[in-house]
Amino acid sequence: MMQRKVPVITVDGPSGSGKGTLSRQLAHALKWHFLDSGALYRVLALAAIRHAVALDNHQALEVLGLHLDVTFEHEPMRILLEGQDVTLAIRTEECGNAASKVAAIPAVRTALLERQRAFSELPGLVADGRDMGTVVFPDADLKVFLDASAKIRAIRRQAQLKEQGIDVSLDDLFAEISERDKRDRERAIAPLVAAKDAYVIDSTSMSIQEVFQMVLAEAKKRHFIT
Repeated sequence: MMQRKVPVITVDGPSGSGKGTLSRQLAHALKWHFLDSGALYRVLALAAIRHAVALDNHQALEVLGLHLDVTFEHEPMRILLEGQDVTLAIRTEECGNAASKVAAIPAVRTALLERQRAFSELPGLVADGRDMGTVVFPDADLKVFLDASAKIRAIRRQAQLKEQGIDVSLDDLFAEISERDKRDRERAIAPLVAAKDAYVIDSTSMSIQEVFQMVLAEAKKRHFIT
């Protein structure tokens, strides 16, 4: 019997563009699986920090990636590293910057590639990241590239951190986001770039609900969801 194709929506974009929120909303509305690929790199970065593995030790990071003991739980959404809940720990700016450095290592990306593709299961998958539509799922049914100005992304990130009781300078956040953008866009392997057939959305002056409705309408127009 012919195996049914798993429909996939990829959502790529820079840090703070709203891609995580959009992806979770889509997965919830469609009752599909959800892959937060950035979380995998953040978990790996946290594992490296906790095991005292230097971020320039490519060989050790590759081994760590191949044997990463990570579990994604749903309802409630939790991420476990070696059995410990690290859902909040991986969202710090330190971990985010470390993840961006780790993600630039070719051997690490290769080590995590098949692990990411394994998330593609029926009834469908929404995959959030930076190279989902260009490298991990190049045959996705809909590839979204969500962007926004660095300034508005810094403001959004500051608001998120304030909700968590963390006070961070807007100037510092803007500098960190700009540095991460440069590193992600200029890395030699799988740079942050919109796929040639991506549906590009600039969310600078849009609400996440407006973006969600646009993507849902586009998916329906392509006839792979009803």
